[in-house]
Amino acid sequence: MSAQIPEVRSTDELREKWMKPEVITGSEILLRSLLLEGVDCVFGYPGGAVLYIYDAMYGFEDFKHVLTRHEQGAIHAADGYARASGKVGVCIATSGPGATNLVTGIATAFMDSVPLVVITGNVVSSLIGTDAFQEADITGITMPITKHSYLVRDVEDLPRIIHEAFHIANTGRKGPVLIDIPKDISAAQTLFVPQTGPVTMRGYNPKVLPNKIQLDKLTQAIAEAERPFILAGGGVVYSGGHEALYEFVRKTEIPITTTLLGLGGFPSGHELWTGMPGMHGTYTSNQAIQQSDLLICIGARFDDRVTGKLDGFAPHAKIVHIDIDPAEIGKNVPTDIPIVGDVKAVLELLNQDVKRANRADAWRAQIQQWKNEKPYSYKDSDTVLKPQWVVELLDETTKGGAIVTTDVGQHQMWAAQYYKFNQPRSWVTSGGLGTMGFGFPSAIGAQMANPDRLVISINGDGGMQMCSQELAICAINNIPVKIVIINNQVLGMVRQWQELIYDNRYSHIDLAGSPDFVKLAEAYGVKGLRATNKEEARRAWQEALDTPGPVVVEFVVSKEENVYPMVTQGSTIDQMLMGDE
Repeated sequence: MSAQIPEVRSTDELREKWMKPEVITGSEILLRSLLLEGVDCVFGYPGGAVLYIYDAMYGFEDFKHVLTRHEQGAIHAADGYARASGKVGVCIATSGPGATNLVTGIATAFMDSVPLVVITGNVVSSLIGTDAFQEADITGITMPITKHSYLVRDVEDLPRIIHEAFHIANTGRKGPVLIDIPKDISAAQTLFVPQTGPVTMRGYNPKVLPNKIQLDKLTQAIAEAERPFILAGGGVVYSGGHEALYEFVRKTEIPITTTLLGLGGFPSGHELWTGMPGMHGTYTSNQAIQQSDLLICIGARFDDRVTGKLDGFAPHAKIVHIDIDPAEIGKNVPTDIPIVGDVKAVLELLNQDVKRANRADAWRAQIQQWKNEKPYSYKDSDTVLKPQWVVELLDETTKGGAIVTTDVGQHQMWAAQYYKFNQPRSWVTSGGLGTMGFGFPSAIGAQMANPDRLVISINGDGGMQMCSQELAICAINNIPVKIVIINNQVLGMVRQWQELIYDNRYSHIDLAGSPDFVKLAEAYGVKGLRATNKEEARRAWQEALDTPGPVVVEFVVSKEENVYPMVTQGSTIDQMLMGDE
């Protein structure tokens, strides 16, 4: 059943109404400008400094706002909306603590290159810098974690600033843009002059098209390579370059791995896909990187969880790096062939000339042998519910067709390992920052962006308690997210590290005393189910799928289960712990 999201008529139908030139307040300008940018849902939480803005929403039927129960829930929902839709996510919060409660979510989006426009209120302009009640220098606080920020000084600038903010957030390397609006600016009146045309900004002109000489170098390198390998990241998804990537692989027949954020950017069922690389990646992907003689990195940033020990990473490979952000190229790994440009544009140009890697037949056979010999595996049990089995159940019953969001920890890695993603924007997770509390609110945003698709939120019992208040939103709006809790009664990933690296010194990881999640769900008016074995798990999950609304399903799993493979810090990625043995 679809979420009860009020229908929004197309911007074209209402454009003339929204663009009517008249004297209105800054708050009304904000709302109209957001609608003209194509915004169909805003997440937020009111407070003193944004009351004029919320007053302007009163009776404004064209503007759709979702009241979350915490500002962090609002920004994570906006983030999930953006990742699952490809549009810019928008959230609103008041000054001071309202604004600072957004900081973690802003950093999450910044690390993962997610386009957001974050709107905060501030005290009246004359009080800025006086330590007034609920004042915080939010533009200063967030400067390192925003792509750009504005402190609005004149109400006449507001239409231009909003238009620029959306352009900046959703072009080049995408990211969050903050607009801080003092209370007097939101109350001031001026003639509304809407901004809808192309944006030209001095000093901001992202390079989209690559250098042809560099493309020719890559084409030649592919022809000469005996062990070529592709490392594709989130940039493939964000650029809409998944079809061009598929064509590139089809033409070259080069084996490919996709990073955590790149999952879904290439179909997992393809014979040349080797799984995820890095700390909890497949044996095949890590061995292929280490033994390759040509590593083509496409829209990934060589994160430390992918590379392991840097001075031992891909020691035999010529490195090619394709990225929209020139600052990323050569930052972590020395690059032999740098290609700056939009991933989709680069791949489409490459596909015009690229040929099959003819010297790599033995390499393809080796890749397939590794895949056959060392797949992901775990020791199943008929008496204890294993978390890997739970994820396999979710995959089997949905045929990989759901949008899956996760929190952060062991369950996140198991979901990445055992759920099969075959289309982009079906995987929503906090990669770079690793933000607990992200998974469930992001699922709300993903569902709002895709009201007719199944959205599954996979959480640990720790992260779920950082955001459980957002269950109210699901209940009130009938947002039919299926909320899975992998409950192992501990902070699982911390416990795993303490077992393997800290000699079993378990320090402050016991989550005993956590709530009864079934009763917690029911307290919010959401159906709650629990499973402790396979039979109960199948029955509870099917009931959840058959229920036309939100459902919480708690799977009580083994406390001692670890995520394998694992590469410990300080090791190269081919030095893998493969299991309990």
